[in-house]
Amino acid sequence: MIQLKGIHKRFGSVQVLNGIDLEVQASEVVSIVGASGAGKTTLLQIIGTLDTPDEGQVFYNDKDVSALSAKNLAQFRNENIGFIFQFHHLLPEFTALENVCIPAYIAKKTKAESESRAKELLDFLGLSHRLDHKPNQMSGGEQQRVAVARALMNKPMVILADEPSGNLDTENANDLHQLFFDLRDEFKQTFVIVTHNQELANSADRKIVMKDGQLMP
Repeated sequence: MIQLKGIHKRFGSVQVLNGIDLEVQASEVVSIVGASGAGKTTLLQIIGTLDTPDEGQVFYNDKDVSALSAKNLAQFRNENIGFIFQFHHLLPEFTALENVCIPAYIAKKTKAESESRAKELLDFLGLSHRLDHKPNQMSGGEQQRVAVARALMNKPMVILADEPSGNLDTENANDLHQLFFDLRDEFKQTFVIVTHNQELANSADRKIVMKDGQLMP
């Protein structure tokens, strides 16, 4: 489903990614691990089209997204890629329901359609009682589940997660990790997860180890 070919990325004199070839299959949970500075987040940003490689190509279902214009790439990203970060990045002035609806509004979906989908997701994630609550009225685990619902909003091909449980306590982290696998099983959702959590990494369908900008065999 996703294919990276010959990805190189340099920041100044530092070679961050050095010839990455990677394939991710549909409905697969892939973890990426490695020491700080190994290039994990940069790789995730390139998979997510948030950054562009100096060399190489990124394909989604055989479509070279590297060739898209900035406008078309932004539309492709909003419709096909969901993001979850260590810090949930919810808008503090908006309710859970409003935060989850944002990607749908960007995709120009109607308010009724957007809210219906958001309510379904929040209900599935056990947050139907938090629809009208703002982030500061929810626990850290609840806020991160709202972020998961937002990532799922447009039924993306893949969800990219960067240290998604890094800011959670053990219980909430375990609940979040289980949620990823429930979503894979229930909705055939694909995940690529950068993590330092070895339990999550080892539970993935496939664990990728990075070192010095390369994937280890």
